[in-house]
Amino acid sequence: MNAQAGQQINAVKIVGAGLIGTSIGLALAQQGVSITIDDADEKALALATDLLAPYLKSSGEDKKEYDLVVIATPPASVIGTLKSEFVINPKSVFIDVSSVKTNLIQEIEVLPALSQSFVGTHPMAGREVSGASSAQADLFNGRAWILTPTSNSSERAIAMAKQLIAALGASSYEMTAKDHDHLMARISHLPQIASTLIASEIQELGAGLELSGQGLRDMTRIAGSDPLLWSEILLENKNEVIKTLDQFISRALALKGAISDSKQDEIRAIFKKGNSGRAKVSGKHGAKPRNYLHLLVVIKDEPGALSRLFTECAQIKANIEDLSIEHSPGQESGLITLAFSPEDGERVEAHLKKQDWKVHRR
Repeated sequence: MNAQAGQQINAVKIVGAGLIGTSIGLALAQQGVSITIDDADEKALALATDLLAPYLKSSGEDKKEYDLVVIATPPASVIGTLKSEFVINPKSVFIDVSSVKTNLIQEIEVLPALSQSFVGTHPMAGREVSGASSAQADLFNGRAWILTPTSNSSERAIAMAKQLIAALGASSYEMTAKDHDHLMARISHLPQIASTLIASEIQELGAGLELSGQGLRDMTRIAGSDPLLWSEILLENKNEVIKTLDQFISRALALKGAISDSKQDEIRAIFKKGNSGRAKVSGKHGAKPRNYLHLLVVIKDEPGALSRLFTECAQIKANIEDLSIEHSPGQESGLITLAFSPEDGERVEAHLKKQDWKVHRR
């Protein structure tokens, strides 16, 4: 991999054999990069090594010099690991992948040599199940990956970090550590807290929980996240998390008051604000929000029906941006929702109706 003219990423050391570290290792190993992975947890390291083994040219080889060292440990261990690895590999470029940056950058900036070779990074990708067992080589495809350089980060270090991100299929975005932590408290840490609290409320329910719908499943999906990791993240970003929670609690109390006083207009206004916020959430693969046209298509429950629908779209070269399917076992028909750009949606709607498909707009 070319990081810049004359600079190659040929050898990478990854410290931390969890979901992110192992996924980075798998993606790079498939591209022919020499990978060494390490972890204080012997079980985690053994699993990650076994996963990487088929891609390694010489299993167990430990290079003494690395172009890049990736610190993929829990937040509380990042600074200590960085310092020790810098002593061993003073010529390497270093990045971390933790989700809190301000305190880390402040500690590194008092170390001139390390701060030149280091770039803070945070991939906006993950899964609710942690560990190497959940690792995927394509975990970062189409995802955003944030850079928070130190004030001393060298051009070489920044270029190599960006090259790594591009090689993993992600898009790089640069911001300050303070802006990063402010943003993460609201778009990452608050959703995790809300999901966890909702799941906590239902964990003692007995009969009736099996009746829950998709909404509850969607809201509690990330409640399966690692308690130890998240306790470290929330404490590392304590100030921003508390500000975010104060605002969230204030709005929850406002909704409670509106319900208590039977003020339907206020309740509707809160929901409309939620509608507006939801519309601003980025589109697929971390892209900017798009104004999709959604078509609801009724399909028969028979072999090949879905394939025929996709073929119809392909015939007029319309790109399906997203889809969802609603169907119950034994039901003779199902409903598929297709998302298109407004232009493609108009063409697909007209084309399908000519072919006698039952099509409706959402």
